[in-house]
Amino acid sequence: MEIFFKTWPWHISGFLIGMIMLCLIYFGKLFGMSSNLSTLCAMTGIGKKVSFFDFDWKGQLWNLMVVIGAMLGGFFAVNFMSDSSNVAVNPKTILQLTGLGIDAPNGKLMPNTLFGIDAFQSPKIIFILLIGGVLIGFGTRYASGCTSGHAISGLSNFQLKSLKAVIGFFIGGLIMSHFILPLLF
Repeated sequence: MEIFFKTWPWHISGFLIGMIMLCLIYFGKLFGMSSNLSTLCAMTGIGKKVSFFDFDWKGQLWNLMVVIGAMLGGFFAVNFMSDSSNVAVNPKTILQLTGLGIDAPNGKLMPNTLFGIDAFQSPKIIFILLIGGVLIGFGTRYASGCTSGHAISGLSNFQLKSLKAVIGFFIGGLIMSHFILPLLF
């Protein structure tokens, strides 16, 4: 059981993800988390009014199981298998976070300033979360998929649009973390 409580090396995790992708390609399936939102909408029957959601959603139920498995796996990992000594944040990062007014994680994965219950008392944080959610939703739809879909599935299938999207994700992340985030905090 010790193997489940330690952080896995990148080459083991990457290999397992690669094997899953080969299986999906073999069975003709495309992976992506955001596509489940379309499936959930199609399940409501809205496809009768909006043609975008008019498709056979029953063929996508397997992908919904991936989401449920990810949520259950995350819940069990955090609540039953977490070890705060696994979280090692670079001291320079902690110094930068402190400069932005964000508390050090102190063995937690997420700082309370951004993800604690008190964060929802601040209109500024609520506004940032709402705008971020709208931008992520719009961006996901505009890019025809999310980061996991493009970076894992799209690149595995040698899709040029996924390569362009992943490059855009990295550039956007760098711009956000180096230029926009310091302005917000």
